[in-house]
Amino acid sequence: MPSTNWTRHHILSLADFTPAEYDTVLQTAASFQEVLSRRTKKVPTLQGQVVANLFFEPSTRTRSSFELAAKRLSADTLNFASATSSMTKGETILDTAKTYLAMGTDIMVIRHKEAGVPNAIAEEMDRLGVKVSVLNAGDGQHEHPSQALLDLFTICTLLDPDHPRLELLKDKKIAIVGDILHSRVARSNIWSLTATGAELHLAAPPTLLPKLFADYGKDRPGKLFLHWQLEPALIDADFVMTLRLQKERMSANLLPSLREYHQMFGITRSKLQLCKPNVKVLHPGPVNRGVEISSDLMDDPEFSLIQTQVTSGVAVRMALLYLIGSGKVA
Repeated sequence: MPSTNWTRHHILSLADFTPAEYDTVLQTAASFQEVLSRRTKKVPTLQGQVVANLFFEPSTRTRSSFELAAKRLSADTLNFASATSSMTKGETILDTAKTYLAMGTDIMVIRHKEAGVPNAIAEEMDRLGVKVSVLNAGDGQHEHPSQALLDLFTICTLLDPDHPRLELLKDKKIAIVGDILHSRVARSNIWSLTATGAELHLAAPPTLLPKLFADYGKDRPGKLFLHWQLEPALIDADFVMTLRLQKERMSANLLPSLREYHQMFGITRSKLQLCKPNVKVLHPGPVNRGVEISSDLMDDPEFSLIQTQVTSGVAVRMALLYLIGSGKVA
C-alpha cells in the first residue's frame, strides 16, 4: 500500500476533504484494484477487526460492496437489518450502535434515511472515548461520500489507469443531470468534482434544481453552473452523470410525467451527439431504465461506465476501510 499520513478518523462528508486526501484515496484504491485482479483477492490488512454494516434503509450495491470490501481486507463483518432488529421493539439508534460497540466493532458503516445520523453516532463514539470509526454510507439528502469517491476513481482511472489523481480532471466538462434536489450523491459529487478544477454543470427541471445549489463549491478550483435545460450542460461535455428520480422522497407535482421528463432530460444517443465524441456516461444506480437513461445506452460499453462504477466501488471502499482502520491495528 502507498505510504500515507492519513489522520481522518471518520468519513462523514467530502465538504472538507483536502486535495491530498482525495489523491490518497485514489492511489490507495488503485493499489487495491490491482489486488482484486489477482487470483487470490484477499489481504490480511484488517485481520482481527470488526466492520459493522448498519443499514437503516434498503441498499443493494453499497451494502454488498462494503461487505465484500471488508472481507477482502480479512475483517470480520456484522450486518444489521432494521426490519428484524430490536428497533422494532423501541430500541434507539444510539443504543443499537452501542450494542455493536459492545460486540467489539472497530468500524461502523452507517446508512439512514435521515440526514445527520452517521454524524450523531460518530459524536457519541467520540464522547465515549472509544476508537470506533464511522463511515457515512448515505444519509438522507445530505451526502454519500463513498459513491462520489468511486465516481471520481472511475473517471480518473479511465484517464490514467496507472496513476489516478485529481489534476486529470482540470478543465474537463462534467454534467450531472436529474434529481439533484433529493440526491445525496449529487451533493458529494459537487464537493469532489469542484475540488478537481473541473467545469461542473448541473441540469434539471427548476423543481429539482433550486438556485441554492449555486452556493455549492464556491471558492474552490472548479466552476459550477446551473441549467434548467439539458442542452447547455451537454455541449462539449466529457462526462455525463445521470441521477435516479427519487420518487420515494418526492412530494406531488414536482414533475408533469415520467414520459415528459425523459423527453426533456433523459440521456439518449441522440442527445449525446452534443457532447465530446468520446463522452462517457455514469449513473450511481439503481437505474429507472427508459427514464433517466435509455436502456440501450445504459448497456452499451462504448459509452456506459455504469458496471465499471460497481467494480470500482469495491476497491474504493477497501481503500476507505483501510485508511480509517489501519491505524487501529496493534
